[in-house]
Amino acid sequence: MAEESRPKATDRKVTTHSLRRMKEQGERITALTAYDYLMAELLDQAGIDLVLVGDSAAMTVQGRHTTVGVTLEQMLYHAKTVADAVERALVVGDLPFMTYQVNPDEALRNAGRMIKESRVEAVKLEGGAKLSPTIERIVDAGIPVMGHLGLTPQSILKFGTYQVRATESEEAEQIKRDALALQDAGVFGIVIEKIPAGLATEISRSLDVPVIGIGAGAGCDGQILVSHDMLGLYTKFRPRFVRRYAHLAETMRDAFARYADDVRSGDFPTEDESY
Repeated sequence: MAEESRPKATDRKVTTHSLRRMKEQGERITALTAYDYLMAELLDQAGIDLVLVGDSAAMTVQGRHTTVGVTLEQMLYHAKTVADAVERALVVGDLPFMTYQVNPDEALRNAGRMIKESRVEAVKLEGGAKLSPTIERIVDAGIPVMGHLGLTPQSILKFGTYQVRATESEEAEQIKRDALALQDAGVFGIVIEKIPAGLATEISRSLDVPVIGIGAGAGCDGQILVSHDMLGLYTKFRPRFVRRYAHLAETMRDAFARYADDVRSGDFPTEDESY
C-alpha cells in the first residue's frame, strides 16, 4: 500500500461496528498482536485495524512452550500498556486459560476486569457452542466478545499437536456449527486458526460477522499474525502460514554483538559520545 493511502492513527477510530461495515464493503481487515507500548504504537501508526493483546505473550515474552501458563494479572499488565499506546485501532484482549471456562459469572467478572483495568475495548476467548451461555452473559453486560475456533492454543494439551484442524468432515461440520452458534451468542467477530482454506472461506461467507484468519487461507474477511513471527523475532519454530516481513532477530543479534565488540575494544564511547 502506498504511504499516502495507508490509514493513519489519526483516522476515524476502528470499532466493532466499523469492522462489520468493512466486511460488508469487502474491505480486508488487518490485525496483529502487541504486548507493549512501543510495538502497539508502531502498529497503530502503520494503520493496523485490530491490535490483539494475545496470550501468545506466554511464548513471545515469557519464553514458555504454550499459552496455557499466562495469568490474568499478566495479561492485564500487557493489555494496559498496549491500550495506552493505541489511538485508532480496535484493541482486543485475550482472556487467558481458566479465566472463563469455570462458569459464566466468573467469566463476566474477569472480562469486566480486562475492560475496566486495562481499558481494552473487547475480549477474546476460545471455544465453540458450549461457550454460548458465557458469551451471551458477557455481551449482555455490554462487553464486546471475539470468538476463536479451529486450532485453539489454550487446548493444545488436549490436542497434543499443532497440526491443522478440521481435515475430517465431522470436525469440519462441528466448526461450522460452532461458528453459527458464536454469531448467535453475540460475538462481533471470530478468529479461525489453522483449518483448510476452503472451509474457512465457506464459514466467512456464511456469517454476517467478520472472520479473521490465521493459517486459514485468503478467503477470510481479514488476517492476523503474531507480530513476533512476521518480524522474524520469534524463531523457535515457523508455521507454514507465517510470512516473514523482516528478520529482526538476526539484525538485533548483530547489533548487540557489534556493541559488545566496540565496548571491549574501547571504541565506544568516543569523545563525541561523551560529556
